[in-house]
Amino acid sequence: MVALLFAQLSAAISLNDICDNLFNHRGLLATIRGAISPRRNTLSNANKQREAGMAKDLFWETLNHFEAQSPGFKRGPKKRKQPLPRRFKRTINVVDSSTIKLVANNMDWAKHRRRKAAAKLHLRLNARSFLPGFAIVREASQADNTKARELCAPIEEGEIVVFDKAYVDFEHLHDLSQRGIHWVTRSKTNMAFGVKKRLLKKPKAGSKILRDDLITLRCAKSKKAYPGAFRRIVALVEVDGKEVEMEFITNNEQWAAASVCDLYRSRWSIEVFFKQIKQNLKLADFLGNNANAVQWQVWMALLAYVLLRYLSYLSEWSHSFSRLCTMLRGVLWEKLALRELLESCGTAAGSFRLISRPDQAYLPDFAPAAVG
Repeated sequence: MVALLFAQLSAAISLNDICDNLFNHRGLLATIRGAISPRRNTLSNANKQREAGMAKDLFWETLNHFEAQSPGFKRGPKKRKQPLPRRFKRTINVVDSSTIKLVANNMDWAKHRRRKAAAKLHLRLNARSFLPGFAIVREASQADNTKARELCAPIEEGEIVVFDKAYVDFEHLHDLSQRGIHWVTRSKTNMAFGVKKRLLKKPKAGSKILRDDLITLRCAKSKKAYPGAFRRIVALVEVDGKEVEMEFITNNEQWAAASVCDLYRSRWSIEVFFKQIKQNLKLADFLGNNANAVQWQVWMALLAYVLLRYLSYLSEWSHSFSRLCTMLRGVLWEKLALRELLESCGTAAGSFRLISRPDQAYLPDFAPAAVG
């Protein structure tokens, strides 16, 4: 675990890179419960044979410990680039997946397409705290909607779940409604339906909401899976500077149509999460080819993310996640208190201060006359 966590924080490129670096710092490494630098074959065999569930359990125990120790950590940052709708006080869960490309050596277990291999990280993210709530690491060949039930199983009554249309399964949507869970997603293009009631008689001039109907499914199989009615909202949404017509469906009949669109917009927070861990942690290339090694590396990347997020919470960090990773990487082998380090550099709490007081400089013949 020490070796793989070091690989995440140092951006190591190979097993040899990890082992050589740990060996060169073996004196400092021994202070971590007498840890010793592993040999390449030892680390490779551990990647293959040691159960990846150990890393998974450590991740959830660490996250639960941080949330219990600092309740504010669970509530999320006060400032965010994409603020959530303020009128929603319920927990907003965002479900999505991210494909992780693998090399050809993974074809035996992770064959995705012709001559391609990939794994997939299915994730349920708390949009308010920006922390994972549930995660599954599997081969990418499985469809997203096959993992929807597993991802949404721990969601409690009254909470909100938002996901893309790839996770749409009408039987599962009906199950969520029966459990008292509010869901928002996009409708598939081939969805056959009939309008039961028009909630919006006529769109207002200049309004982005074009339709708001209560609908029922027509296809016999789909109607059997979801026998009740739900809302279908058609709205103009700005994408890359252009307005695009989109269709949303939800089981909540009380929310304003604009609120449903705002909720779905919060789904983009999980895209930011995937971007952060892929760009700053080691998920672009892997240290092992078998399924166990890939799971080890993904779970250790998530653990490193939570450790960094907790550090940023304690130091009131308001700058980019990538800058935090860069600063930590530069002092990885120094015996420094990281929270005090961020404060002494003047980069915590969103402000920059001068570490020393510079001498005043003047152009020639513009200096003030000497006193006395």
